[in-house]
Amino acid sequence: MTGLRAGKAEHPVDRSARRVGVTGLLALGVVAVLALSGCAPDKLADQYASGSGQGYVSGDGANTEIAAAARDKPIVFAGTAESGASISSADYAGKVYVVNFWYAACPPCRAEASDLKKLSEKYATVPFLGVNISDTADVAKTFEAKYALGYPSIIDAQTAAVQLAFAGAVAPNAVPTTLVIDRKGRVAARISGLIRDPIILSGMIDRVVAEEG
Repeated sequence: MTGLRAGKAEHPVDRSARRVGVTGLLALGVVAVLALSGCAPDKLADQYASGSGQGYVSGDGANTEIAAAARDKPIVFAGTAESGASISSADYAGKVYVVNFWYAACPPCRAEASDLKKLSEKYATVPFLGVNISDTADVAKTFEAKYALGYPSIIDAQTAAVQLAFAGAVAPNAVPTTLVIDRKGRVAARISGLIRDPIILSGMIDRVVAEEG
């Protein structure tokens, strides 16, 4: 066995205790990081405890659309894109736009990247914006180049400022999360987790675009 000297067996109880200790440290570390980032620690801690080891908070794919009269106040945010450019909610004033929370090592983020690319090209008048919650600008650029994404992403790992800005309305507590923002800057629709069919997001966008300004 690796890590043991030849001829010396490790007691089963020692092995079990060591596994429990390592698992406990991992779970505590995850909870601490998520507490700082604004994510939901209970889901990720549960995933570690269950042994899935997937390393991200996975959404259930639930779709939510909010009636205009029931929407919360406009979201105000600002951040820096992977290119170094400043981006804020003011840049999207009066526009319907889409926000996608993601990071490069997230499997469902990779799975839906091509669909997001195609939809961003289909809706020329509806800007798309990524919010990268974990990576450096260089990692984000590599991901975006691989999937030929044509829209920017705010690098939000250090401050979690954009995540916090959206948390008061419809919290993006699963990765990925995709939001449709109305012309008044309010969250109008949400997909929690993988976009299972681009038609779902397309329909959400169409309905918000069709609303009177």
